[in-house]
Amino acid sequence: MIHVIAFYLFAVMTIASGAITILSRNPVHSVLWLILAFFNAAGLMVLAGAEFIAMLLVIVYVGAVAVLFLFVVMMLDIDFAELRAGFVKYFPFGALVALVLLAEIVLGVGAYKAGAIQLGTPDGTAATPVGMTNIQAIGALLYSRYLFLFEAAGIILLVAMIGAIVLTHRQRGDVRGQKIGKQVSRRPGDATVNVKPEIGKGVSL
Repeated sequence: MIHVIAFYLFAVMTIASGAITILSRNPVHSVLWLILAFFNAAGLMVLAGAEFIAMLLVIVYVGAVAVLFLFVVMMLDIDFAELRAGFVKYFPFGALVALVLLAEIVLGVGAYKAGAIQLGTPDGTAATPVGMTNIQAIGALLYSRYLFLFEAAGIILLVAMIGAIVLTHRQRGDVRGQKIGKQVSRRPGDATVNVKPEIGKGVSL
């Protein structure tokens, strides 16, 4: 019974958070609702027995969204005084969202301890070995059966990163490289020049 309640709670919150993410006009609010959607999607993955995917959702996606949130805050002209003024106004709603998240976490932990949801009739070909968790089984497959494919994917990502750096790198003619040896060997007499300009002529640079 707890599995059914947890599933419908996480599913409804995921759909509602995704819809509000699209409909919200404030980009900061959209990011926060998107983070809530990812957390609830991670709860669904935990219920399905896919702890590794749930961890990826929380660490990778929520982390990336947090970085996106920082870029939004830095690039947009946001009036923080106005946001602070509305803190008391939105505090009850924020407290309600926090209570919902707390209830979901408690319910999710209880459902996880009760066991994963049976999504079908397994044939036993992809069963996790006895005494091994889901994450351990994925690691054993990645570093044994799919080792070369895993390394090839890493090489492709490395080449893509190097290519992006090379394509975006630009040589600037107005920026000269730092020459440490020349700076160290410079004498005080070469650093300053004592000039005696004529009256009314000024100094020519």
